[in-house]
Amino acid sequence: MKNGTSARYFYILPFSGETKNKPLISTFYFLIYLVGVLVNSAMITAIFLEIQLHKPMYLFICNLSIVDIFYTTVIVPKLLHMLLSGDHIISFSQCYTQLYFFTIVASVEGILLFIMAYDRYVAICVPLHYHQILSWRNCTIITFGIWAAAFLSSSLFVVSILKMSSCHSNIIHHIFCDANSLTKITCIVTNLFFVIAGLEMFIFAFLPLMCTLLSYVNIFSVIFKMKSKESQKKASSTCSAHVTVITIWYGTLFLEYLIPPYSDVLDIVFCTIYTSITPMLNPFIYSLQNSNVQFALLRLVRRIYTAIPDTRILENS
Repeated sequence: MKNGTSARYFYILPFSGETKNKPLISTFYFLIYLVGVLVNSAMITAIFLEIQLHKPMYLFICNLSIVDIFYTTVIVPKLLHMLLSGDHIISFSQCYTQLYFFTIVASVEGILLFIMAYDRYVAICVPLHYHQILSWRNCTIITFGIWAAAFLSSSLFVVSILKMSSCHSNIIHHIFCDANSLTKITCIVTNLFFVIAGLEMFIFAFLPLMCTLLSYVNIFSVIFKMKSKESQKKASSTCSAHVTVITIWYGTLFLEYLIPPYSDVLDIVFCTIYTSITPMLNPFIYSLQNSNVQFALLRLVRRIYTAIPDTRILENS
């Protein structure tokens, strides 16, 4: 982004005028970040250690936890530094780096949520071909493909923003550098940006959502045709956690980027939900509604507990 002034930095002012509440706000974001990183790390570790969970669905859940950790790590530590130190300056390179990695994880999550819906579609609608369609080799290729596509698209997206001209202001009223906040302070928006932004939204948001909805239309049509109530309940329970995650993530994402902003406060609230609170809640949603994940997490807790030496025994020895 070409700046019309000699300044080579931005000011991020997410809570201007709320200095008395900054300790409370900092504590809130710190707890979200801490809990999010811990529970997502626990989810990854539990699935990795539990051999019975080395299946496609849990591979994708692990990737979702990795994305959720990166989501909050890209945003919250820098936000906490600004709130606690009072230094709201962020350099151009830091701002674009933040935007770059945020775009990557957002792109990965959009495609990943569809792949997880497709996994449920294959498991319920064509179960006899599940291991053939979603073999370990195919899942590995899909995973690498998702991340590679996200890195490439994010690079193109950031390049298109760098070609824009900033001349209105260098003050960003948001909690981090995102495309919306940067375009608000530009006076010249290039056609390249609109083309790439449109393609990004279509490929990584609208298309995955449409494919996800189509998958669940087929899934529920098969579930409703099942004669056994027990089979219906079991099939529905395997999808409920994923449907909940999709609803929360897409709902807040669309509120943030598609509805005209009524206030900076609402903008920050919606952004906080889908970038910080949702990544923290995802492991709880999956663990609460999946008995296999619950069992793996309990096994992990037991392993940690048994690995901790008893201080009384050490003192007696």
